[in-house]
Order: sequence, then C-alpha cells, then structure tokens
Amino acid sequence: MADDGREEYTRQVLEAYRKTPGTMGTVRRADRMLAAQLYQRGVAVSVIENAFVLAAARRLMRPADAPPLGTIRSLAYFLPVIEEVLDMRVSPEYFQHVRRKLERIARDR
Repeated sequence: MADDGREEYTRQVLEAYRKTPGTMGTVRRADRMLAAQLYQRGVAVSVIENAFVLAAARRLMRPADAPPLGTIRSLAYFLPVIEEVLDMRVSPEYFQHVRRKLERIARDR
C-alpha cells in the first residue's frame, strides 16, 4: 500500500474516531501512530468504524441508573473491540442496525 493510501486511511480512521460518541473529539500523536499501525496490519477502515459503533452503542445502552462513564481519550481504547469485530462472523446489516440504534439513542439524549 502506498503512502498516499496510508494518509487517506489514517485520515478516515481518525475522523471516524473523533466523531464517535463518548470520545474527546480530539486526536493525539499516539492516535495517529496507532492508526498507522492498523494500516500496516491491513485492518479495513470498515472494521474499525464497526468497532467504534459497537463500543459506543454498548456505552450508551447502559442502565439509566448506572454511574457515568469517563470520556474516551485514546484510540487504543477501541483495540479490544477492533479485535472482536475482526473475529465476528456477522453480516454488515448487523452493524447498520447498531448504527441506526446508536443514532436514535444519541438523538434522544
């Protein structure tokens, strides 16, 4: 993969991370480095975006009386969920369903 591809990949990953509910909305150097490592591993942007959606939905679908969770401050927070998504055998429709649910929850808050 060419460097141009790496730059675009990194941009897409970091933009999706920045927009994920529960994150600080800022990108640090360590996040850029991790995005480059994910590129080197060949992890598809769609896998990473699906992991963001899954993790954000899990955080938002907690009981109303549960104590609030802290803000996500690093892309590394999502590494276990990225690995989980890589191992999943579900259809892309599942993630579309979770995305729609997440959008409804975020809109209603």
